[in-house]
Amino acid sequence: MANISLLGCGTWGSALAQVVAENGHRVTAWHYKKDVLEIRASSRKHPRLKGLMFHDNIHFEHDLAASLTKAECIIVAVPSHAVRKIMAQSKPFIPKKAVIVNVAKGIENDTLKTMSEVIAISLNHDMNKIVSLYGPSHAEEVVANFPTTLVSASSSEKSATYVQKLFSSDTLRVYRNHDIRGVELGGSLKNVIAIAAGICDGIGFGDNTKAALLTRGINEITRLGIAMGAISETFSGLSGVGDLIVTCYSRHSRNRFVGEEIGKGKPLDLILDKLEMVAEGVKTTKSVRDLSIKYHVEMPISEGVFQILFNKKDPKEMVTSLMTRDLTHERKKP
Repeated sequence: MANISLLGCGTWGSALAQVVAENGHRVTAWHYKKDVLEIRASSRKHPRLKGLMFHDNIHFEHDLAASLTKAECIIVAVPSHAVRKIMAQSKPFIPKKAVIVNVAKGIENDTLKTMSEVIAISLNHDMNKIVSLYGPSHAEEVVANFPTTLVSASSSEKSATYVQKLFSSDTLRVYRNHDIRGVELGGSLKNVIAIAAGICDGIGFGDNTKAALLTRGINEITRLGIAMGAISETFSGLSGVGDLIVTCYSRHSRNRFVGEEIGKGKPLDLILDKLEMVAEGVKTTKSVRDLSIKYHVEMPISEGVFQILFNKKDPKEMVTSLMTRDLTHERKKP
């Protein structure tokens, strides 16, 4: 039985806490809002996860020191833009030997660093003790025990294997991957393409459009990933095409929903104000544009999403612009 700490009690963090608790481990769950924790502790329920009753192995704690000092493994499940701040607050209490499991998906604005890099820098933590757990998954389906697959990515085979065994169950199968950069890029950049998919849904386009979008979208993601030193095969896996499919099609996808509302003509600010959860792809869109410029990678779909979100370009005009670009090969020669 391991001592697990959870930072963040959103839907995904709560679902993962339930998984490891059911696997027989002790979980201490922290959230920045004390009143939220008190409600979770008293009701043993999560308001957005129907049917979930928190396992008896899960304990809720508002004090960071009490949450972290005895942890063997720490799950970082806060929004990507809050990771650096929460890590700075947590640093005095995190054991050096603890394995950090990052499940936040995003690329930090300004620094353009992945979440594992932000965690390593903020904590001065050994990268071999950091794992990113990504893959095609929604919390709602994990707590319903629908068969799900994830990938445990780390530069350390030992750490990746440790996390793989910690989370695997009869309904959750975890694979290993040493290409942590590729896994994080695939799992983060797909949110931008998911916004584009939602825009197409909102406009009223059909299956042809979405199939084209996903295919060209994974092409964009792969080209940028290779330019940044990732392995091309990673993007054909769970955190690449797998995560892209589930996020672009699912009714649970926040990023697809944001895009759909934009496609219907609603303003971004109003959509985000009414959204109860974080749509990581909005902030990631800015980072992806900066990365595409930095690494000289053409990413027309991502650029189109950026123009729609932040320069208020008309979605239908952007689609026309994409369709009438210069004709070219499907895959450029190396």
